Amino acid sequence: MKKTLKSLRTVVIVVLVLILVISIAIQLFAGSALKIGIESGATKALNVGVTLDDVDLSILAGQVELQDLAINNPPGYQYEKLLELKYGKVKVDIGSLMSDTVKIKEIKFDGIDVTLEQRGVSGNNLQDIINSLPKAGEKPRPEPETAEEKPTKKLQIQTLEITNITVHAKLLPVPGKADTVTIKIDPIRMNNLGSDNKLDTAKLTGKILVAIASGVAKQGAGVLPEDMTAAMNATLDKTKELGKAATEEGKKLLEEGKDVGTGIIEGFKGLLTPKEE
Repeated sequence: MKKTLKSLRTVVIVVLVLILVISIAIQLFAGSALKIGIESGATKALNVGVTLDDVDLSILAGQVELQDLAINNPPGYQYEKLLELKYGKVKVDIGSLMSDTVKIKEIKFDGIDVTLEQRGVSGNNLQDIINSLPKAGEKPRPEPETAEEKPTKKLQIQTLEITNITVHAKLLPVPGKADTVTIKIDPIRMNNLGSDNKLDTAKLTGKILVAIASGVAKQGAGVLPEDMTAAMNATLDKTKELGKAATEEGKKLLEEGKDVGTGIIEGFKGLLTPKEE
């Protein structure tokens, strides 16, 4: 009897150790895969470099936390970064990860610094990236076909909130005037995104950038050069399919706002789908 109990304790201890080792391995390798997925997905969506410092993944809680995400400028600008995000949190319905439509309960981004760099009389880096995003009806950028290529997942997002947005506008030098203007943008809130089952990660990223640009155009009026805000508004008029400007009440930035999300979803899928040798 004693030998049986001892053997049983040994089996239990071994099982617990294995569970612990597997849990640690999942956290370590999943975080690495997720980081790569987010960087590559966002880079593909925006056509500029995107880097991420750290990812904290909790599979059981269905939550991902992001630290220090940066979006590079398009070529030809003085500064390296267009946008830097300090912290982000995404809560996803785990049961939806293997389906064609991924259901996200909540996305929260806090602490965004945008370096808006003017080039020419009215052009700037944020406009350049928005103008490069695929428009409605356009085909996505061509990619080499591979045996592992999968259809893009659709997203449904209950709530998206972006807080603490600061824009540092670097203007053309004018004698006697400051060449840098700092603007605080109102929080951006969007609800029930993707209800038409047409939202993918590229369009989501575009909605976020358009929302920020809308805030610049609105709150930069009278502060930024008039030709700069006029050009920004003209760009926004061309991208209405990415988001509708201002709600009826209070003219808040967007009623409905291009993975960050692609990386998150593809990273999760990679964790849940065994890799073929």
